[in-house]
Amino acid sequence: MKLTICFRTAYLAGIIALVGCASSVPAPEKYSGFLKDYSALQETTSGSGKTIMRWVDPDFKGSQYDSVVYHSVIYYPEPKPSTQIGEKTLVALLDYTNTKLKAVAESRKPLVAKPGPHSLIFRSAITAVDCSKEGLQFYEVVPIALVVAGTQAATGHRTMNTNLYYEAELIDAATNKPVMRVVRKGEGKNLNNEGAMMTVDTLKQVIDNLAADATVFDTSQI
Repeated sequence: MKLTICFRTAYLAGIIALVGCASSVPAPEKYSGFLKDYSALQETTSGSGKTIMRWVDPDFKGSQYDSVVYHSVIYYPEPKPSTQIGEKTLVALLDYTNTKLKAVAESRKPLVAKPGPHSLIFRSAITAVDCSKEGLQFYEVVPIALVVAGTQAATGHRTMNTNLYYEAELIDAATNKPVMRVVRKGEGKNLNNEGAMMTVDTLKQVIDNLAADATVFDTSQI
């Protein structure tokens, strides 16, 4: 028996393997819609060895840009607190994500409030899909995919696998055209059962991995 509770949202560049799923990246039908175009995405490997979907404009050269306009990571659409994940956790998770990713962005290029002729615009969102045939909408359940481990499903004490899904893009401020897009998913800590509450610590490693990959991404390009 399989039970999937998922969370759906969307908006940044980035994540990965889900136990029991056929693929380590979201299937095309599971894309959130945060990005306007997914057609050019290709499966590749991040710096930490994670499988992700990414597209980079072949003409993109990071050396041509001197600053970044950082748009805070958002939930897409806006989530609702539930018995599985409370409002404080949702706020804290977003705060933690923005703290990590903004620091990475600032380490690569100076951050500016308004774009100049050689600026990049960074926008992203935390999203989620499930690995079952029929996914649930984010606002119908909780903002994180939870999958019951088949070996424990009959006991009533189901171990739940948590996954966070993420989409992002970099945009050339002068042309308003994207130069990079990323879609990825990452596995958090297991929950003891379907009644256990999620915390920031449940998903902290997913965000840390995302930030680490953004830090080491091909410095000759960005």
